Amino acid sequence: MMSAVALQLSCVGALLAVSVLAVMLARWRIGNAVVYGATLLLCGAACFGALRVLVTGAAPGPGLVLPIGLPWLGAHFRLDALSAFFLVVINLGGALASLYALGYGRHEHAPQRVLPFFPAFLAGMNLVLLANDAFSYLLSWEFMSLASWALVMAHHRQSGNAQAGYVYLLMASFGTMALLLAFGFLAGPAGNYAFDAIRAAPHSGAAATLVLVLMLLGAGSKAGLVPLHVWLPLAHPAAPSHVSALMSGVMTKVAIYGFIRVVFDLLGRPDWTASVVVLLLGGVTAVMGILYALMERDLKRLLAYSTIENVGMIFVGLGLALAFQANGQGLPAALAFTAALFHIFNHSLFKSLLFFGAGAVLVATGERNMDRLGGLIHRMPATSIVFLIGAVAISALPPFNGFVSEWLTFQAVLQSPQLPQWGLKIMVPAIGGMLALAAALAAACFVKAYGASFLSRPRSPAAENAREVDRFSVAAMAILALLCLLAGIFPGLVMDALAPVSAEILHIRLAGQTELPWLSIVPIDLRRGSYNGLLVLAFIAISATLGFLAILKLSSPAVRRAPAWGCGYAEPVPLAQYSPDSVAQPLRRVFGTLLFRARDHVTMPPPGSVAPAKFSVELHDLIWENLYGRIASAIEFVSTRLNNMQLLSIRGYLSLVFATLVALLVVIAIWA
Repeated sequence: MMSAVALQLSCVGALLAVSVLAVMLARWRIGNAVVYGATLLLCGAACFGALRVLVTGAAPGPGLVLPIGLPWLGAHFRLDALSAFFLVVINLGGALASLYALGYGRHEHAPQRVLPFFPAFLAGMNLVLLANDAFSYLLSWEFMSLASWALVMAHHRQSGNAQAGYVYLLMASFGTMALLLAFGFLAGPAGNYAFDAIRAAPHSGAAATLVLVLMLLGAGSKAGLVPLHVWLPLAHPAAPSHVSALMSGVMTKVAIYGFIRVVFDLLGRPDWTASVVVLLLGGVTAVMGILYALMERDLKRLLAYSTIENVGMIFVGLGLALAFQANGQGLPAALAFTAALFHIFNHSLFKSLLFFGAGAVLVATGERNMDRLGGLIHRMPATSIVFLIGAVAISALPPFNGFVSEWLTFQAVLQSPQLPQWGLKIMVPAIGGMLALAAALAAACFVKAYGASFLSRPRSPAAENAREVDRFSVAAMAILALLCLLAGIFPGLVMDALAPVSAEILHIRLAGQTELPWLSIVPIDLRRGSYNGLLVLAFIAISATLGFLAILKLSSPAVRRAPAWGCGYAEPVPLAQYSPDSVAQPLRRVFGTLLFRARDHVTMPPPGSVAPAKFSVELHDLIWENLYGRIASAIEFVSTRLNNMQLLSIRGYLSLVFATLVALLVVIAIWA
């Protein structure tokens, strides 16, 4: 009988075969159905196989070694609880993206630029999770990055997409270099790149610190940690919407997997100081990500920035787990780790749902600018309902799944008084306050996104003439919306499924949750907190029903119609409604003045003039201008000076070669 890892690799091989087949079928009308139908089946099979390994809690097998890769090493692949969980996340997202693309892909004007790379992208992500040596991991990582880059460049002729692809390629190369150095330090002088050998080898404190920094740079750049996030709001909106959902909801999780694999598994028990860096980066990323999103009027860029916020929350959970683990506090560490994993799963659901919704809006209207949307709740009722569920879930409102994982994270924050270090005792509550601020800002952000896009009146002919999208797209969104609800009202099932991961990485797990009465969850102790999603759902349903009946009973049966107050105008035009900028204006004035140097510019014509008044918002990305802009200027300055070397004489070139040789000999002498 074929082993679990062999079955997963068979699915990867089949995905690569579909990618080759797509090259031949891309220009045919049947190609869309064949390619996405095949990826739907293969991702579904891979998801089911990984879920079976995760739920049964089977011990990881010996793995599989293929005679490819480095001659003395080969290619090692292994399936354990950690990789099984992430395989479920990746392949569930891939299956639903394929279902969505069966309808969405019909509108693709350049399918030959998308179809061959879509299954290859999925195959690359799967290979990263299965790799059990550094060479296979890095090779799979680069394959995943290049396939996703090709998908970002699918619409390269559209304004800004070529720049997005260029920035993405630069950041991906930088991240890979950091990972390469990290694995080099992990392998040490022996040069054994197999994960089993790295796991068994001792690592000094200095090497562990350096590896942690390199992993934050390498995995953090792909995940979207601030200030390494600059590529994400450019590349994710540039890709087709089903690819955007995979990049934002799924590929960022592959980066987080790499961080967990190295820092929690290969490095061994961490020092508590490592948690300080992770906690600080996570808290800053969460707040900055959602503030960036609040300033946006482009729907897909808003969702991309929101991913940065959620990645920050995940890293806060991981930082808490590092802090508790370093101090030998097993249960709080398992709680924080489970909260991070739960949020990884939840974010893959509601962020994919929201990107699918944004893609449906784009198909129906051709618009991403929320200033030109509005009124879609009447023209796209199914999309508006599922998008609302995604907005409520990502805003961490019960009874949906986003609330549960964030509640678990705050429960872990409340365990911080147990930590012996005063620095952590002070820092962790401060980070908890930053998470609370980010959660509140997220709710405001998605009130803005949903209200400007789906409510009010249409602000453009495109929005006024919109129609509901195809049944495949609606079905994919409906499945994700249902999963958001089920994970919110039955969180104990998810937490118990995550227990084998915690047991494998931290060697401790939370108590079983499905055994508790009324499907409640008690993370640590009943006296410290419990939650019951089913009762919350029942309370919300009963309260809403009673409120509706009371209003119906107590209200007057007479109907009186009157025009809404429009500041003295009998028939206000749609453009006079609240816009995305006006909704965000109070928060922009509070936070944006300092963090974005935000300025509102109002031009009022003089009395008697018929010229229109003008309003504009000036925002500055200080991280881009002060960090990446200066790096680019320095590179340009140096490269301009180095161009003069092309005009050297023969004597000059010989002198340069001689000086280089002397410098190398000096370095070798010092090194020896």
